[in-house]
Amino acid sequence: MAVSNVSAGAAPPASDDASYLAKRTLKSGSAGWVLLAGLGVSFVISGDYAGWQFGLVKGGWGGLLIAVIVVAFMYLCMCLSLAELSSALPTAGGGYTFARRALGPWGGFATGAAVLIEYTIAPAAIATFIGGYVQSLNLFGITAGWPVYLACYAIFVGIHLFGAGEALKVMFVVTAVAVVALIVFFVGMIPHFSFANLTDIPADPGGSAFLPHGAMGIWAAIPFGIWFFLALEGVPLAAEEAKDPARSVPRGILTALGILFTFAMLVLFLGPGGAGSNLLKDSSNPLVQALDQATGSGMMGTFVNYAGLFGLIASFFSIVYAYSRQTFALSRAGYLPKTLSLTSGRKVPALALIVPGVIGFGLSMTEAGDRLLNAAVFGAVVSYALMMLSHIVLRRKAPDMERPYRTPGGAVTSGIALTLACVAIVATFLADVLAAGIALGIYALLLAYFGLYSRKRLVAGAPEEEFAALAEAEAQLR
Repeated sequence: MAVSNVSAGAAPPASDDASYLAKRTLKSGSAGWVLLAGLGVSFVISGDYAGWQFGLVKGGWGGLLIAVIVVAFMYLCMCLSLAELSSALPTAGGGYTFARRALGPWGGFATGAAVLIEYTIAPAAIATFIGGYVQSLNLFGITAGWPVYLACYAIFVGIHLFGAGEALKVMFVVTAVAVVALIVFFVGMIPHFSFANLTDIPADPGGSAFLPHGAMGIWAAIPFGIWFFLALEGVPLAAEEAKDPARSVPRGILTALGILFTFAMLVLFLGPGGAGSNLLKDSSNPLVQALDQATGSGMMGTFVNYAGLFGLIASFFSIVYAYSRQTFALSRAGYLPKTLSLTSGRKVPALALIVPGVIGFGLSMTEAGDRLLNAAVFGAVVSYALMMLSHIVLRRKAPDMERPYRTPGGAVTSGIALTLACVAIVATFLADVLAAGIALGIYALLLAYFGLYSRKRLVAGAPEEEFAALAEAEAQLR
């Protein structure tokens, strides 16, 4: 195995030990574009069931609506840019791979570390929401959250250990049930919709019915608008396991975005529009509470309540997949301890599934779902900014790189997403300065680990490092 012992800015030498990578390979051809679109929806669908309502507290209905529209535009520009990057650089590293190619080892690790913060913390937040659902339903007589959190990690990490194809198919079924429940919710709420209900939150001095907390409320609501889309960018992490990734990844991620935007608008209008924004802003189970308020307790509310668990489980399940692939890619290239990228006989990175899961379980024990949500968003938007910067740099630095899919608008499109991602970074501090500050501290520790230790131990034969080495060789031949 060839390991880079040169400075972080230099190209590593070629690998001469195929056995290293042979122990760190994933099963290719496990997912077509339909499964990838399903993966994108499952990453995010829990955001339709819980989490978004905290944005009503920060910005009122109008502030959250504007925040969601701005965020959706950011995700559109970002997904168009990621579609190009993933078609050109289809590896399990996703955003880290793109930044490694464009910005060097420091940029690659900075992006991968931000993604890892997002994907490790987000399941912990979702686990707390699942615990709340289980307790509200009085399932199994559970009155504490920790047994639910433990069961989530043990069961769903365990399923992933069987293999990617099997896990993605289970995910697809779970997501389908959650989608059916959303449709039932929409149908049930339409007859009870009233525009007056949307703006019933009392306004602060200087505020209005539409923006009860003023214009600053829009900014503070952005992290909760992101919850409608958070982790969609994880679709490219499946590139190494996809069929024809140059076509299936762009098609899958853009299809998922269209579905998720439609769901977000329907939830945001029909939930508060049927039950009132003021009621839902403090709810731990907003969809079911909206149905109960509008229609009375009945079979429809019961179904959505139980099926809501499927929505939360779908996102938890799929983000576990995402954090394992990000950990795997960073470990395989030497940025994280190399044992984390060892794969089993089923071509599954077992330790990359288990270790972040243990950390996530510990975080879920804080039971601070809204705070964990904001910390996860911090990691996400930092990674978005770096990925969009990578798109711009590669358009200028490698104009001749093969791109089976090209972003409409080119660097202008990714520049818009970059600007909005920077706005969102500031918004995480406006929403919860402690949560964002803690996430920033964790990020700084990870960067210190890279600077002091792992940057001189990179594996030259890893796909991300070979992309960089080939690019440098081509540049020297010009």
